[in-house]
Amino acid sequence: MRDTLITLIAIIVVIGLIVAFNKYYRQGAGPKAAPARDFSKEASLKPEEGNKLVAVVETSKGTFSFELLPKDAPGTVENFVRLARKGFYDGTIFHRVVPGFVIQGGDPTGTGAGGPGYTIKAEFNARKHVEGTVAMARSDHPDSAGSQFYVCLAPAPHLDRKYTVFGRVIEGMDVVRAINQAPTNENDRPLEDIIMKKVTVQEVTASEE
Repeated sequence: MRDTLITLIAIIVVIGLIVAFNKYYRQGAGPKAAPARDFSKEASLKPEEGNKLVAVVETSKGTFSFELLPKDAPGTVENFVRLARKGFYDGTIFHRVVPGFVIQGGDPTGTGAGGPGYTIKAEFNARKHVEGTVAMARSDHPDSAGSQFYVCLAPAPHLDRKYTVFGRVIEGMDVVRAINQAPTNENDRPLEDIIMKKVTVQEVTASEE
């Protein structure tokens, strides 16, 4: 009789716990799912209409920013954004500086001969080489660009439609000039390494400009 009573009490307790448990979760008092991550501020390869993709280049001489031009060079911009997101450029140097002409970087070996291990197709377009133009460096073959890019310090019409222009400096041109004024050796390499500490890409709305 005693064992039967104990068993009955145990069953009642279990039923009570089940009822309370179900009520607890129905009322929303249980654990909440983690909120969905907001990707609205992260760069997209296809920015919303009216927005811009801006690359921010933090260097040992300061920071400059350039607007990416996906309508003029979609494949080149996509390649640059993917490399930047992976941190490919972080810690690389500007290995070539020609006074009054260009600064060039994006080579992980720092020699001018390195790249990401692949090449991309050229996207020569109508954009002119003027002060602040950002374009892809390459060898003699048109489709030999990979990761190296340069920034113009002055108009260079002889490069128009021969190199893929994919950006234009919108802030920090004084930093670009400071890099361009660095002392170099006979191979146009700065005597002191000028480092790209970090390269990020942001999607900027008109209200944030």
